[in-house]
Amino acid sequence: MRKVLCVEPVIFIYIFASSLTSPLVQQFIYRRLWEEEYNSTFVSDSNVTYCEQNKSSPAYIKQKEVQEKASIFNMQLDLTGAVPSLIVAFVIVANGDRQGRKRSLVLPSMGALVADICFIVISYFSLTLSILFAVAFITGLFGSMATFLGGGFAFIADVCHDEKQKTTRIAVVDLIFGVVSGLAGLSSGYFLRGIGFTWTFLTASLLHVVNIIYIIFFLEDTVGVSEFQHQTPLSCKERLRETFSGVYMLFKTAPYKKRILIIVLLFTFMTYLFTMFGGSSLFTLYELDEPLCWNEVYIGYGAAAFTSVSLTSFLGVYLFSKCLKDIYIVFIGIFSYIGGMIMAAFAKTTLLMFLVRVPSLLCFMPIPVLRSMLSKVVLAGEQGAVFACIACLEVVTGTISLSVFNILYAATVAWFSGFSFLLSAGLCLIPLATLCWLLCTSWNGEDLALLVPEEVSSIESTDS
Repeated sequence: MRKVLCVEPVIFIYIFASSLTSPLVQQFIYRRLWEEEYNSTFVSDSNVTYCEQNKSSPAYIKQKEVQEKASIFNMQLDLTGAVPSLIVAFVIVANGDRQGRKRSLVLPSMGALVADICFIVISYFSLTLSILFAVAFITGLFGSMATFLGGGFAFIADVCHDEKQKTTRIAVVDLIFGVVSGLAGLSSGYFLRGIGFTWTFLTASLLHVVNIIYIIFFLEDTVGVSEFQHQTPLSCKERLRETFSGVYMLFKTAPYKKRILIIVLLFTFMTYLFTMFGGSSLFTLYELDEPLCWNEVYIGYGAAAFTSVSLTSFLGVYLFSKCLKDIYIVFIGIFSYIGGMIMAAFAKTTLLMFLVRVPSLLCFMPIPVLRSMLSKVVLAGEQGAVFACIACLEVVTGTISLSVFNILYAATVAWFSGFSFLLSAGLCLIPLATLCWLLCTSWNGEDLALLVPEEVSSIESTDS
């Protein structure tokens, strides 16, 4: 059977299935906590969810308590799965340079399948929410979204030899991420209203099964692993040493300028991801609360609005890369995000909340561009190591960000629910300051383009 090198369908299916269930999990937790607090069935009609807007009413106080409990519960759930997924992301993605990229794709898909099956059981039999902590830990052992994307981006870096093509191809994956997650978010509301939680989780499970079959039987690996299969099997200790040695040598043997560039770019990536993950993760809870009081369909519309943001961000990367250096594209994207978060903090009507996406049209640009910048500054044999670092940073940063912002939201929702969005915008000053330092020290995009060829030529001359 002839295999293909097209990884985009794998990413498409995985993102759609995961994004279909992600808003459902938050709503499932919110509804269960609501029913426990009110001792009644959650009410929803075709326009809005039921939520009390009279601040002097006892129901309003209980409603805020549900918001706080849901925020804290989501934070604890994220922390539970973070530690195992962090270890798996680092080990699997870093080993991809020697043992192939398919493992980092198939393991998270299996973990997502296990999680969806568990959600089917929990929702069908109305089991206690405490079981979700065990589910989060077990599925974390299979890896996470960061493991999957780390392997996917490393896969693309392997097959792209032209630097501009690499930037565009990575941006295409982020476009797929945004568009598909938006479509899945839009669909989730109708799935929930039409067939309920159980059957929606079942639908996502079937999609993951299709994806696993495609990865195993139809996707060709970009790394030849046959030579490693004939070698003497390594012990766990030796494999662990090899795993960490690849990342260690990435920094140890690199020239000083390259090492500083990698560290600074990773720090910029981490700080921007922290603010963006934290701020955007609160949208569902913010929209469920008064005065918006959105139902599952409106929440789906809100998630789908990010489809346009992903599309415009991709077009921005594609067009700006023809006339601007990468670092300036990152600047534009960060300012776009700041504008959207400031507007979200004061959005008190449905129309205004949808219009939040207008200033945020280019906010996704920094993510693929920073990934591409990091990929350009390392050698072909170091792609797995650098994407392992990125994957680990995504897990650590995402977990800490969600925890911090959920706790902050729970503490401030009673007096100003938009405070977290303002903080998210303010924290963007950190990556902006880092980029300004790069510009002031003349470490611009030309350095990235020159470092790798110089190293390659020096290596070739040494070999000869």
